[in-house]
Amino acid sequence: MSRSTLIRSLRRTGVLTTVALALAVATAGPAAAHAEVEAEGARALDQNVELTFAAESESGTAGISKLEVILPEGIVPQDLTYEEGPKGWKFTPTARGYTVAGPKLAVGEDVEYVLTVRQLPDAEEVVFKTLQTYSDGKVDRWIELEEESEGEGHGHGHPAPRLALKAAAPGAESVSPTPTEEPTTAAPSSTAASDEPAAQGSSGKPAADDTKDDDGMSVAVPVGIAAAVVLLGGGAWWLRKRRGGAA
Repeated sequence: MSRSTLIRSLRRTGVLTTVALALAVATAGPAAAHAEVEAEGARALDQNVELTFAAESESGTAGISKLEVILPEGIVPQDLTYEEGPKGWKFTPTARGYTVAGPKLAVGEDVEYVLTVRQLPDAEEVVFKTLQTYSDGKVDRWIELEEESEGEGHGHGHPAPRLALKAAAPGAESVSPTPTEEPTTAAPSSTAASDEPAAQGSSGKPAADDTKDDDGMSVAVPVGIAAAVVLLGGGAWWLRKRRGGAA
């Protein structure tokens, strides 16, 4: 190959390389964001496990202000303890999971927070679907499951945070469920009017006479007898005295 031909070939190759690089930069855009959960060495049925959650920002104009997480089966909000997160953010239980929210973060700043779970479920993996809200109202939906992304044209590039679990340790067992804070209704009293007869004196019947003695006889009866005896005795004495005076 002549020198002039070699130079032309290199120039042509250089031009093509430059064009290729320009196209790659123009079409690549920002790196794909994601949300994830980590717990090193986590096993099914492990207790007091520290979970670290992270969610990357996809907005170039607004900061993240809230994450809403839908809990997987086997974990309820009462099983979780909020350890740390962005300054000023708070953990709030919801009907289907929880939220972690607070003052909006700086534009482009990612979220990271830590929870401790009382016990992991007996499963091969747990998925924490997450809705990520920005200060301008935009929402990133990190809810896509693996099976939804299979096949051309499916999925939207927002996989849900997923934690794979190793098999449970030998002898590991489920602990008793965490009590939920729900209002309770007092059980009906065993002395309710519908189950027990009405109290004495409230049925309309006359109350028992408190003047009766132990054998059921009214006190008035012996009193009357005594009075009669006294009268009869007095009458007999008066009659004898009168007869004696007449004689």
